[in-house]
Amino acid sequence: MLSPWRSEFYWLIWLLFFGIFLGKLSGMYFAALWLCSLIYLARNIYHINRIVLWLRSGGKVPQGGGIWEEIYYLIFRLKRRNKSRKKRLLAMLERFRTATTALPDATVVLGPRDEIDWFNDAAERLLGLRKSDIGQQIGNLLRQPKFVEFLRGTDASATITIASPIMDKAQLEIRIVPYGENLRLLVAQDVTHIRFMERVRSDFVANVSHELRTPLTVLKGYLETLEDADQDIPERYRKVFRHMEEHTARMQKLIDGLLSLTKLESGTLAPYKLVDCPGLLLSVCNEAQLLKPDQASLELILETHADLYGVESELRSAFSNLVVNALKYTPGDGKVQVRWRRENGGAVLEVEDTGPGIASEHLPRLTERFYRVEPGRAGGGKDGVGLGLAIVKHVLTRHEAELKIVSTVGKGSCFGCRFPEKRVLFDVDDSK
Repeated sequence: MLSPWRSEFYWLIWLLFFGIFLGKLSGMYFAALWLCSLIYLARNIYHINRIVLWLRSGGKVPQGGGIWEEIYYLIFRLKRRNKSRKKRLLAMLERFRTATTALPDATVVLGPRDEIDWFNDAAERLLGLRKSDIGQQIGNLLRQPKFVEFLRGTDASATITIASPIMDKAQLEIRIVPYGENLRLLVAQDVTHIRFMERVRSDFVANVSHELRTPLTVLKGYLETLEDADQDIPERYRKVFRHMEEHTARMQKLIDGLLSLTKLESGTLAPYKLVDCPGLLLSVCNEAQLLKPDQASLELILETHADLYGVESELRSAFSNLVVNALKYTPGDGKVQVRWRRENGGAVLEVEDTGPGIASEHLPRLTERFYRVEPGRAGGGKDGVGLGLAIVKHVLTRHEAELKIVSTVGKGSCFGCRFPEKRVLFDVDDSK
């Protein structure tokens, strides 16, 4: 079988000989060659039309000579390949839809204008969507101001908890994940049971802590009485009483920390007021310097006199935990700097120390309750109960702030609290 181009070349040669033969018979070589060109052009137009009809209506593969036979074959092979690929994609799409439909979480595909393109069965059950809602904007169907404001946000890691529009007392946690170009995926999970268990746990911790405070207060009172009568106590018992006093104080810290966390997690948010942040930091640093005389030096640097909108008691607790922790784990010849400055329209509190630092593998878990880094800290953290940074994280979350931890083993650590612009009120004298 000849190659397509060779066959086409032979076809042109025979057409050229035919034109020369007609020219020799008629004596009009130019007209004969022009006629042959028209025949070649008409042949190509004929095959182009056949391709159009074939692609439009399908059917058998057209037959043709020369290069057109190769063109028909290549188009046929491409169509067959695309058809096979289309079948695979349709099968894959069907499996995806079946799997998504079986998910217990509501899944809604949103278009560029937040209109509903598709949703699974769980979305009907949890969000009350119907097939007729496809094409409608999701914000017009879930008419909750909290959700509408969340829909305008751009943070893909953020979540929001709202009440289900159709299920009584049900709580839904919603996350919006961007994908593709101007497309987003809304995922809603029923967290009613999880929130109930969190409330039960919080109530249990609060109740147990309150119940422990009474016997602990009695025990602490007796120990203080025995301390006043130190001269009358035999020497062999004094060490025992000192150990009892140390562990009583540690238990008191643990209970106070648990009660603070419980209040932050389950308590209603107090109304925000304007807090004198420079004055608050000065008070916290002055109190921290009274802990013990041989601690590291403490320096407060106020690069801005900005104030914060928040709850003063909660901010005091968070700032105090950061400063006290830095002093606790920094050697006596070290240095702790507390810096209050502005950044990107907001404000940042940085507590930097020259302590032993924290290994990188511990950083993601530092804000977990009861998590302590024993080997990498000076003194082993014997006085801590592992609740300080958990309290800091909860306070910052309630104030829409972010905790950033940077630490290098052997050089020290820096704990940064970044407050957004809407939480900060700058002084008129602050430089822009």
